Amino acid sequence: MDALVEKLDAKLREWRPETAAQVRERVAEVIELADQDVLDVTPSRAIEQEVLDLLDEPPTR
Repeated sequence: MDALVEKLDAKLREWRPETAAQVRERVAEVIELADQDVLDVTPSRAIEQEVLDLLDEPPTR
């Protein structure tokens, strides 16, 4: 079994049920995007947050 899958399986058993459920949902979303070959064009949450942070910054003069 892939090391990543083994680590995910172990973490899902050790995290709080709410956290494990959220991770399962996100992993399912990633799998669905990968199956549709659109994963590489979807911006990551980190990139989206960077853009939002830039928009929130006061303008420099």
